[in-house]
Amino acid sequence: MRLRVAPEVRSALEARRPVVALESTVIAHGLPRPTNLETARALEDEVRAAGATPATVALADGAALVGADAALLARLAREEGVAKVSLRDLAPVLARGGLGAATVAATAEVAARAGIAVVATGGIGGVHRGAERSFDESADLEAIARNPVCVVCAGAKLVLDLALTLERLETLGVPVVGYGTDELPAFYVRSSGIALAHRADEPSAVARIAREQLARGAGLVVAAPVPEADALGRAEAEAEVARALAAAERAGVRGAALTPFLLRALGEATSGRSLRANVALLRRNAKIAAQIAAALSGGATG
Repeated sequence: MRLRVAPEVRSALEARRPVVALESTVIAHGLPRPTNLETARALEDEVRAAGATPATVALADGAALVGADAALLARLAREEGVAKVSLRDLAPVLARGGLGAATVAATAEVAARAGIAVVATGGIGGVHRGAERSFDESADLEAIARNPVCVVCAGAKLVLDLALTLERLETLGVPVVGYGTDELPAFYVRSSGIALAHRADEPSAVARIAREQLARGAGLVVAAPVPEADALGRAEAEAEVARALAAAERAGVRGAALTPFLLRALGEATSGRSLRANVALLRRNAKIAAQIAAALSGGATG
């Protein structure tokens, strides 16, 4: 894989200053226009404000780009047909020189190759509801397990089977550390009711855990709840997810198209409140990730 590291990111890595990798599917596929580009810029601003260098990961012109510039961010946000790149897609998209937005899985692999230890995202993928029939499981889980990266997220997306996702991460040897919480967050919802075995309340505590895990050549998940003011209620969200799942079943929506379908349905059902929650949790995660990266590099934690 050919990496093209932006000069600002390369300088920070060489100087051992904190760097945070940001996935780009949220720009191309996760948020509507123009919120997607506004949020992409806001996430980079959050990382800088907390004392780290942002490195948005994407694919273009036959290379994995570590640190997308302003022009590339705009292309990802505005162009039609941007490829959604997970691990299976890296080689084909690189080979054809296509424009691709990196999922958590692809971002974890590219970040690890570039020497970046911290990744920020919204919610990780996981085990889908009904996976006992479909075997549908996100590549994010194994990618985190096999790459030495600390992935900061708001837990797994609510539309997934959260209990099975946590079980799968345990099997893969991936610690899930609640950031200021004893329960697994559920993306737009602050708590899933599923207890976590590990908790940390400040960046330095996460950094101590991360150093041990990354030294094993493996990753970990840091799960930070969506800000309380922006969170959806658990009962309301679960009811809407159930309705969206039934609609997806009727429409025959499966595979990679399922999660975007469900999230769009949830957004419509909540009159845009899920979109506000999504942006709020993305910004909080970027800030926390930068603080953890600073703690890992020996700098201030903010």
